[in-house]
Amino acid sequence: MADNVTSLFRSNAAHSPSMAALARESDGAGPVDFCIPCNPYFPTPAMFEDMATRLREIITYYPSSADTITAELCSLLQLPPQCVAMGNGSTELITWIDHLLVRESLAVPVPTFGRWTDQPMETGKRVDMFPLQESGGFALDLAQYAEFIRARGTKVAVICNPNNPDGGFLHKHAVVQFMDAMADLDLVVIDESFLEFADAEVEPSVVQEAMLRPNVIVLRSLGKNFGLHGIRFGYLVANPALAGRVRSMLPKWNLNSFAEHVVFMLKEHGTEYQQSLHQVRRDRMDMSGQLSSLPGLTVYPSQGNFLFVRLPVGAEGTVVRDRMLTEHRLLVRECGNKIGSSSRFLRLVVRPQVDVRRLVSGLEQVLYGTSRRGAAVPEQATGTGYSSGTAAIDRLFSETNGAGTQGLAAQAIGAGTGAPGLPAAPAAGIGMPLPAVPSPVPVGADAGMPMPAAASSGPQQMPQQAPPMQSPPMQPPPMQSPPMQSPPVPQQPVPQQMPQQMPQQMPQHPLAAPAQVPAPAPMPAPMPAAASYPSPQMPTGPTPPGVPARGGLTAAQVRGTDGLSQAPGASWSGAQSWPEAAGMGQLS
Repeated sequence: MADNVTSLFRSNAAHSPSMAALARESDGAGPVDFCIPCNPYFPTPAMFEDMATRLREIITYYPSSADTITAELCSLLQLPPQCVAMGNGSTELITWIDHLLVRESLAVPVPTFGRWTDQPMETGKRVDMFPLQESGGFALDLAQYAEFIRARGTKVAVICNPNNPDGGFLHKHAVVQFMDAMADLDLVVIDESFLEFADAEVEPSVVQEAMLRPNVIVLRSLGKNFGLHGIRFGYLVANPALAGRVRSMLPKWNLNSFAEHVVFMLKEHGTEYQQSLHQVRRDRMDMSGQLSSLPGLTVYPSQGNFLFVRLPVGAEGTVVRDRMLTEHRLLVRECGNKIGSSSRFLRLVVRPQVDVRRLVSGLEQVLYGTSRRGAAVPEQATGTGYSSGTAAIDRLFSETNGAGTQGLAAQAIGAGTGAPGLPAAPAAGIGMPLPAVPSPVPVGADAGMPMPAAASSGPQQMPQQAPPMQSPPMQPPPMQSPPMQSPPVPQQPVPQQMPQQMPQQMPQHPLAAPAQVPAPAPMPAPMPAAASYPSPQMPTGPTPPGVPARGGLTAAQVRGTDGLSQAPGASWSGAQSWPEAAGMGQLS
């Protein structure tokens, strides 16, 4: 039985196996789930009982149209229906965003949710990946990310806030500034799938700001927040033109009867929902403290309903995962198949304290040898149980990332960490506003954000690149370039003159009521012409799977595919207690 269960992970490279599959291979009961990021406190037992009594009716008949269900959700969240499109899970919406709105290239920080790299890759787009630095707690530096986008000439930018799997958080004002600085891009997507679990800011969502801008989409989840992944429902918010374009492509009955039933019963359970969010936040703090007490285990700050942890030196994540499942019936998410991560990292979902105590006990036995099978962590200098693949990844992290040397992202834009003119990485979990351009027009906190100042004349001088790694380079097999694939990155730096861009005027949406939708922020100062960025010298071959992406390589190069084929493997009771669309505030 144990071999059958663990083999499910090896046959499913892109995602963990479903709970149904695990239950079929065991005794019929699934393990305690620390893998799927789901709200454990919602729906309430009474809500599940209500759904159970109406099960026959729910699964027998057609649901209402998607427009009807969307209108009810918008009434609940106080959003104009013209600005919302509901999908059969966020993955359906990501798919249509890619097909309709991503023309040639997309930038995304890594590690992150896999569909943001894999989906555009599967349709032949170039995916520019901006590596998050372990030495900075995986915090996203928006200034360096913006420079990376400009240097690569990317057309679409994605931010996940909080990010999955590390839980990194960006404050609202920084996200709005970034949106305004990227006003000339085809599209900016802010994925807020886990934002309702955040407590670092009272109202962190940018849904209201997105409706006023011509090129911004905010993606939000319902399954994660409501603890109902199996129902598959989520929504996006954008200006009417963008939202309508996506909505017009969705089937009339793309939402099922369970989704309809839940949406229409939510208005009676706003208090219980908000209480569930508060409990998850308390559990996150408690769980972080308990895990931090384990020797050698690193726990990164998170604003999601999960924690990103690095195992002690020498521990192989796949071994830990398999033993936690077979010996302790605990399912954890090993992150070796996430681009920008490795098998040294786990993502652990926040659960009630009784489950966390069981998790900590299991990790103690697996990691430190208090079980009959001994420790997964070897003694110092022995290397016992330490696979060569993990050792190679550790060398990469040590020499290019974890030791705080010139990072992978800095290599991608031709500058080193801490180089003159580049800000240092922010503290973990804190977003960094982009640097302002000297201008006679005052730039305040609400004035948007110009792009970083360019050199007044001539090409910008870039700092010297990081020295090559001392470990022997990995030799991947050559990759054939399909006809539609983007041309390879040249070996020698080639200056690229970026045209001057001016942010567009953001018209206020006529459907948004003044009390609900804030007025547009003052326009930022005009952005100067970007300096010429020399293209850094980067490796021509693909990066092996599981190794952090380097130099903004395409997802196809990282995955080792040709870039075209699929990669392996309102008037209702309880209105005062229901959170608004931002997820935190109270309706007035």
